[in-house]
Amino acid sequence: MSKFYPLKIKEIIRETAQAVSLSFDIPEELKDEFSFSAGQYITIKTEAKGEEIRRAYSLCSAPGSEDFKVTVKEVEGGRFSVIANNKLTAGDVLEVHPPEGKFILEPSEEVKNYAAFAAGSGITPILSIIKTVLKEETHSKFVLTYGNKSVDDTIFFKELLELQSEFPHRLFVEFVYSRTREENAHFGRIETSTVNYIVKNKFREHPFDKFYLCGPEAMINHVSGVLKDNGVKDDQILFELFTSTSEEKEIQGDTDGNTAVTITVDDEEYSFSMDRSAVVLDIALENDIDVPYSCQGGICSSCMARITEGKAEMSKNQILTDDEIEEGFILTCQAHPTTPTLKVDFDDV
Repeated sequence: MSKFYPLKIKEIIRETAQAVSLSFDIPEELKDEFSFSAGQYITIKTEAKGEEIRRAYSLCSAPGSEDFKVTVKEVEGGRFSVIANNKLTAGDVLEVHPPEGKFILEPSEEVKNYAAFAAGSGITPILSIIKTVLKEETHSKFVLTYGNKSVDDTIFFKELLELQSEFPHRLFVEFVYSRTREENAHFGRIETSTVNYIVKNKFREHPFDKFYLCGPEAMINHVSGVLKDNGVKDDQILFELFTSTSEEKEIQGDTDGNTAVTITVDDEEYSFSMDRSAVVLDIALENDIDVPYSCQGGICSSCMARITEGKAEMSKNQILTDDEIEEGFILTCQAHPTTPTLKVDFDDV
């Protein structure tokens, strides 16, 4: 479950002054292991100054293509993003976990209308989804609203224009710039008026079946709210966070004392005792248990596991649905035990 594979970087493409795409060479014997659905991400593992780093990046290439590519935007103070943008070269080898994630498109045989709202590097999984719709659903349409500071900061700007030119009656791109005024683009940020313009004005004749949102948490929350005000149902909205600013909620269960924890991963059982004020993932890693994880911030699903005995509460959850929680799933990076014993199965997901 938590296995990483050494993959060679085939090519590094400079997308903007602050973003590069890493294209990986997938050996023939790993093609099945690294097959993916549009919208999924990979976790990259490396070391910096003797410390292990894991980072999740969405695939921007389409399933079934010859490309296996992610895009990394440099973040001030970021450890891996700085390395990727300034030090990596073609031929370097990185440890990569096979694709995962639930922010996906499942191609349909029906004709559908899709819309996406993306900001900054949130375009990466959206591009994979767009390419898949254009290829697999030959009569479906896609409307993308994409926010950036300027044209120079717009990842995949040229590629999106080329796709729009190739599919002029099926792909529609609305660029939004907060720092510069451009012809045929919106000025400002993606806000209420922007969303209403898309769904109630320019594309009102397109009843949208699904909305994909990716970018900062504030944008996702705002756009979701406006869509719901327009009658869009929860199950029509899919979102993926790159960062989260949500405050942790107070745990309601018993957080005093210790819990005897048993973890199952890769068909092996491990046991340890932990203080209930800590989270399960942190203590598992302290005990050198090779459990899967990536962001450690509750915004991906890499550390998802199922509770088979006992209870735990999450201090933050923006990934799991109510039904999944009811089935016993938790994000172990956010889970505090609240019972004397707790059994968690990473294999049963």
